[in-house]
Amino acid sequence: MKRILFFILLIMSFNMLSAQQLRIGVAGVTHDHLGGVVSALKGGDVQVVGVWEQDARYLHNNSLTALLPDKLFYPDLEKMLDKTRPEAVVAYGSIKDHLAVVEACAPRGIHVMVEKPLAANLEDALKMADLAWKHGILLLTNYETTWYSSNAYVKKQLEDGVLGKLFRLDIYDGHEGPVEIGCSQKFLDWLTDPVLNGGGAVIDFGCYGANLATWLLDGKVPDKVFAVLRQNKPSVYPKVDDDAEIVLSYADVTVNIGASWCWPAGRKDMYVYGLDAYLYQRTPARLSGFQRGKGIIPEFQAPALNAPYDNSFRYLKAAVRGEIEIGPNDLSALENNIIVVRILDAAIRSARSGEAVCL
Repeated sequence: MKRILFFILLIMSFNMLSAQQLRIGVAGVTHDHLGGVVSALKGGDVQVVGVWEQDARYLHNNSLTALLPDKLFYPDLEKMLDKTRPEAVVAYGSIKDHLAVVEACAPRGIHVMVEKPLAANLEDALKMADLAWKHGILLLTNYETTWYSSNAYVKKQLEDGVLGKLFRLDIYDGHEGPVEIGCSQKFLDWLTDPVLNGGGAVIDFGCYGANLATWLLDGKVPDKVFAVLRQNKPSVYPKVDDDAEIVLSYADVTVNIGASWCWPAGRKDMYVYGLDAYLYQRTPARLSGFQRGKGIIPEFQAPALNAPYDNSFRYLKAAVRGEIEIGPNDLSALENNIIVVRILDAAIRSARSGEAVCL
């Protein structure tokens, strides 16, 4: 009797855990950020119910194959969605594939979270937005920097007026280059393609600065965008830029975005200048700065973020289950990320013409 009771309790516990986990489908496995799904799966935050990959070379050869039964891997996206019925799909293929994922998921009422940026070009972004709004699904964009407590601290200080009137943002993102840091070939095949990725460093890392600027400026659209794109390593990246400087001009704020595959070391940092003080967001959790009348602010640790705002999958689950509300200016929000793609589109056009593009 005790043994039967034990097994009943075990089954009940398993069912309760399954109900708490978010049922997700994975669309594409060629993005090297797929490790985030592996971590979420091992941590019990999600239940992966199906995986789609169109390239037969990688369908059963990726970081999820050792963790899931073969029957969960599908070469057909629509079949995967209809057979497994996920609550949400996370996209880990090329940026160009994001449109196809939303085209399949939206009519089925399945929410979508894509890896940054939202889309490879503005036309795709607007089509995706129309589908999301028409069918009432969430369409979120995941950035590593969304989960930085140091960025949240900067936002709070601006809102509280501690820095005074904001007049300049200098945002830097990038690394030595995807080839130089050892990205996988399946990732490089589309990351360095002007169609599948939409561009080089301007897309890969310019999106971070555009996203953060839009958030810190409460959803404002810049009046003008001016950009210079360079190929410092044409033998390594013959098809796309590897260095981008993007200047966003607002009525009273200037934003400089440095996005590069040429930095001597990886970086995701930001200087935020107000008339009374500035903050240097140094790392995901640490900052320093200067305040008029008080002097240097020594390096310090930002307060930790509270769940579910500390992790992309916990955030996705809370959003899908209706536990939190997504504001239009949130870092992951569709409205914010349409502006991001508009900025990137303008940057590419500016670099081609040599002139500022008005928005």
